[in-house]
Amino acid sequence: MSVRINDIAPDFTAESTAGTIRFHDWLGGSYAIIFSHPRDFTPVCTTEFGAVAQLAGEFAKRNTKVIGVSVDSVADHEKWKRDIEAFGGAPAEFPIIDDTSLTVAKAYDMLPAEYYLPTEGRTPANTATVRTVYIVGPDKKVRLTMTYPMSVGRNFAEILRALDAVQATDGVPFATPANWVPGQDVIVALSVPTDEARAKYGELDIKLPYLRFAKRPV
Repeated sequence: MSVRINDIAPDFTAESTAGTIRFHDWLGGSYAIIFSHPRDFTPVCTTEFGAVAQLAGEFAKRNTKVIGVSVDSVADHEKWKRDIEAFGGAPAEFPIIDDTSLTVAKAYDMLPAEYYLPTEGRTPANTATVRTVYIVGPDKKVRLTMTYPMSVGRNFAEILRALDAVQATDGVPFATPANWVPGQDVIVALSVPTDEARAKYGELDIKLPYLRFAKRPV
């Protein structure tokens, strides 16, 4: 079964570069970004891990923990980290999960059909769909997913923007329009009558009867 938005993110216990991780316990009251990879020492993934290392401060400002998943061992991860840090110019201090058993990849439905997965001699192509990003809320629910092919590097500026949008609309009757960035107006949910929205949020910019913009309360 696929992992859908608003599902409870599957819990797991796994070894990582930061020791044993019990995911729900590790998450605590934070948001989390899980980003997964088909193998260590792959070129696109090395650039992505480097980008995450560079953004460590931005994730911390947003009360967000980052955790990487790759289908190789902790020993391989530790070796790969040296390449990541050399390329990215920043320490890769976030945990990287050892998913040699494919436990996490299967729990999150990242994989192709089982019969494509040899037990020996797996290559990145066998686990190519382990290229998914999940944003998980403090309530352990999946808020957003993005899946990429092996040939397309992830845009972590977009992932950060999506995280901002998730947090801006979390538990309030707002949505964000196309290309929204923090500081821009938000869309008032259809469930809120116009008069009530004006009373709560001030003057509205009504483009269409069903498309009403408001300043996001600080």
